Amino acid sequence: MKISVYFNRAVSRLLALAFVSPVLVSLTPALAHAAPDLVIEGDFSGVDHQTYRYLPFKVPAGVTRVSVEFSYTGQEQKSTIDLGLFDPQGFRGWSGGNKAAFTLSASDATPSYLPGPIMAGTWRLALGVPNLRKDGHAHYIARISFAHAGDPLPDSVFTEAPLNPLPGWYRGDLHDHTGHSDGTCPSLTGHNVPCPTFITLQQAKAHGLDFIAVTDHNGVSQYNDLRELQPYFDNLLLIPGREITTFYGHANVFGTTEYIPFQLGSAELPTVRDLTAAVHAKGALISINHPKVPSGEACMGCGWTAPDTDFEDFDAIEVVNGGATIFQGGNVEGPLNGIPFWEARLNAGDRLAAIAGSDDHRPLGHDGKPGRESGVGFPTTVVYAEKLSQSALLDGLRHGRVFIDFSPSTVPSHPHVLDLEAVAGGQKALMGQGLKLSKGEPLAITAHIDGAAGDQLEVILNSQPVQRLAIADDQASIAFSIPAAQLDDVKGAAWVRVNVRDAKGRIVMISNPVYLQRGG
Repeated sequence: MKISVYFNRAVSRLLALAFVSPVLVSLTPALAHAAPDLVIEGDFSGVDHQTYRYLPFKVPAGVTRVSVEFSYTGQEQKSTIDLGLFDPQGFRGWSGGNKAAFTLSASDATPSYLPGPIMAGTWRLALGVPNLRKDGHAHYIARISFAHAGDPLPDSVFTEAPLNPLPGWYRGDLHDHTGHSDGTCPSLTGHNVPCPTFITLQQAKAHGLDFIAVTDHNGVSQYNDLRELQPYFDNLLLIPGREITTFYGHANVFGTTEYIPFQLGSAELPTVRDLTAAVHAKGALISINHPKVPSGEACMGCGWTAPDTDFEDFDAIEVVNGGATIFQGGNVEGPLNGIPFWEARLNAGDRLAAIAGSDDHRPLGHDGKPGRESGVGFPTTVVYAEKLSQSALLDGLRHGRVFIDFSPSTVPSHPHVLDLEAVAGGQKALMGQGLKLSKGEPLAITAHIDGAAGDQLEVILNSQPVQRLAIADDQASIAFSIPAAQLDDVKGAAWVRVNVRDAKGRIVMISNPVYLQRGG
């Protein structure tokens, strides 16, 4: 057996691994970021038929995830090697011959393996040999990788490759609950039970979504389900999320499966800044949820009341919440909507992306049948991303390449698209980007809109509607300008965005802003 340690971690970590076995340990030049931390190789012959072998390896302190890739030769001779794992305290799983790779952490693990603490010490790969001919031979290679708190997030937590490699507008729901918190649905005999994660994902796909974040309250147990289900839902990207639920407000976190403190105001989490710093240290994003929902006995801590909040520390605001919208009879602009809250932050100079979420708790509706009462996908957050992967979608959210769509939560025959392109002084900015604007200079904007013929485009400058324009075509590019005098009258931060309203005046789509930095 040979063990190699790859020089892709700090030297101190390499030294900690050097005692993994008394056999040869070699240091090699730095490899690509995907290179394993350890490689264990060895051989089986006919005398190993129907025996077990244990391969010890050291897991250093500070590791949060262990991942293994295993391969072997000799299959043409019907050689079979089964695979399992033990940690320093006992059994962590057995996949036999059905998996060539697996991963496990405190929150999630590949099916066949158990999530749980990643403790420092000696772990063992367990190899079983159910068949190896007397004259047979098999060479095996185990590639072992470690992840640490604070490591960059992978391209996607639950997938090895993008579900779609092409750039485009991707539709999703960023706020859903399952039986891992307070999501419910009727059982097969009609009893109200904690709803399996599978049901919510089925509804997401039925409603034409490309991605979904399951955001159960404070916990991490949902991630084990998501890792198991992602291979089945191979055209629906599953993003790890959770709703940080405090006494002073709720906030969604997107991107990490690691534990994050939620006891705001306690010694563990004294301030809001401690919360946002903990999220960003893990490479994840954080968004304030339903900020205008009243807090009280009916919904403890639901509205955002946290003292000493620096809103610039957040990445986004859930400006429309599906549950609040349904409570208001489908009226987006009722008293519980978060648009004024968000626009007040924009006027103060904070650049926070507007997003939405269904906040669905009953994916099968109140009568147990999918339909209008099933809120999954309503409203929809639509993100422009370079590919359908977690990192690309979070990058689109981070940069405000996002609009909110209120299409019915069924597969749209002609999906809405809404984007902005602003030009001034030879510069160009898209929705979510910034543009320098000299005093006395007008702003030229083009809105690109699909699927809204017969609706109207409403132009908003620093919270004030300034124009209404008809949308005549199903694929429209509408050019308009804002005069210099209107721009020069704006005090403080400046921004422009649009709503699309239907013939009854109801909001159909909400854009994010183009930010204006004004000079002299």
